Amino acid sequence: MKQRSDTFLTSSWGVALGACIACALWGSAAPAIKTGYRLFGIPSEAVSTQILFAGIRFSMAGIFTILFASLLAKKPAVPKRTSWGMVATLSAFQTVIQYLFYYIGLAHTSGVKASIITGSQVFIAILMACFLFRQERMTSKKLIGCILGFSGVVLVNISGGSLGGGLSLKGEGCILMSACSYSVSSVLTKTYSARENPLILSGWQFALGGAVMAAFGLLSGGSLPEVSLPALGILLYLSLLSTVAYALWAVLLKYNPVSRVAVYGFMNPVFGVIFSALLLGEGEGLGLKALGALLLVCMGIFVVNFGGSPGKVKGI
Repeated sequence: MKQRSDTFLTSSWGVALGACIACALWGSAAPAIKTGYRLFGIPSEAVSTQILFAGIRFSMAGIFTILFASLLAKKPAVPKRTSWGMVATLSAFQTVIQYLFYYIGLAHTSGVKASIITGSQVFIAILMACFLFRQERMTSKKLIGCILGFSGVVLVNISGGSLGGGLSLKGEGCILMSACSYSVSSVLTKTYSARENPLILSGWQFALGGAVMAAFGLLSGGSLPEVSLPALGILLYLSLLSTVAYALWAVLLKYNPVSRVAVYGFMNPVFGVIFSALLLGEGEGLGLKALGALLLVCMGIFVVNFGGSPGKVKGI
């Protein structure tokens, strides 16, 4: 489709504003989830309840995304019969496995660490695309970006200093596994989007994955201990942020080259650390070690995107 230069969404300010809003929403996910745990009274060891909480969120996000896609198309946004297998596969990796690990991990680590480690998912996706799925070729800029990004992940998990604590399998380990699952889904999305509307794929995989997680959480004894208007409000916010951020990102990509939009993805961990520090009182987010790790991750993402990586950076 030919781009229209007179459209605000194709202007430099339009792209910057839209991309930063999307990244700010994604970056707010970690502190919002931890706030949801507190408001609903969900303890860190209540795995079934954490899965139930995640399942409800993504079921709602799926419904909102499907409704949005239907409004855009002016008809029901339903996948083609041949697309249901793709929906199920994406649902497994992008929602069920990814957020199963993410929600458990977030209950055992800080929002700052989770935000920085999650920033590594773009590098994992590149490694998988180059060496596992053979979809693209590794270049020097991609390699430099991967080294910078993983250096940040290693730095933030070194014992001692303001962040301390080292690497916990239940905490940082689960967050890293979540990033790996997301990376697989990114490679699959790149392939599947050529055969189905990515907004439709996203909405239905959210809805299916959320339903599976909610059912598993309920059957394994999960429940929401404390329900209040503030708690329901944060659940609604989490559901809407996935829909709004993804829709905004997709619209920007529709009217602009991928590389022009994707470069703003380095703001995801930036917003994650800032919001975790401000909203959760995680003062270590402003420490030198965290800022150094964040800088390395952001430099890595910038180098990868500046080098023309075909994929786009997306957040939780």
